[in-house]
Amino acid sequence: MTHPTPFRRVRGRRPRLLDLFCCQGGAAKGYADAGFDVTGVDKDPQPRYPHRFIQADAIAYALEHGARYDFIHGSPPCQHDTECQRIQGNDHPDLIAPTRTALERSGRPWVMENVRGAMPKLREPVMLCGQMFHLDNYRHRFFETGGGFTLDQPAHPEHLVPQAKMGRPVPPGHYGQFVGNFSGVDLARRVLGVPWMNRDGIRECIPPAYTEHIGRAAVALLAASGLGVAA
Repeated sequence: MTHPTPFRRVRGRRPRLLDLFCCQGGAAKGYADAGFDVTGVDKDPQPRYPHRFIQADAIAYALEHGARYDFIHGSPPCQHDTECQRIQGNDHPDLIAPTRTALERSGRPWVMENVRGAMPKLREPVMLCGQMFHLDNYRHRFFETGGGFTLDQPAHPEHLVPQAKMGRPVPPGHYGQFVGNFSGVDLARRVLGVPWMNRDGIRECIPPAYTEHIGRAAVALLAASGLGVAA
């Protein structure tokens, strides 16, 4: 494993963030709102991605170019650890360990995100929930940190609002579970803060409020430690 290396601070330039497995960019928006210049990488075309985009294998790109960025976010595909995929018998690659290796080799501070089913493979993850950010949704996501970056676990408000059944229309007084072939795309866009996304993106996205929270902590780390922008 390499260690974070200070590099030259460039006045007035936003710190650069690498968004691996970026999909349609829920994480990206939050990091941009926190002050990062964001570049996304995904193996599939992402015409809805709202920032600079590179089509490439995310792990290979991180191994070759990760050290050029100030902070790295990785969201390896969650399908391997999603309950509905196991029920259907679908087989998906487990990329958590190779993603962690690529992040560690970069020598940069990083965070890796996944779903509840991946918790046994994540190292002391912090859980974020929509209730922590006043969203009308729960959507728990788990974040492992490394490279000198840590994140405090926020208090978890009690879940008092019932959820609609998975993938079903959302009755009055309920929260949606915007997964699968759900109805209510416009509602999901408003609730999660992702107005540019289609259903495919919404199913798997990280609400930008989560990564804005993480991004602000990352910006504070970079400023406090003297880490800056590569020359």
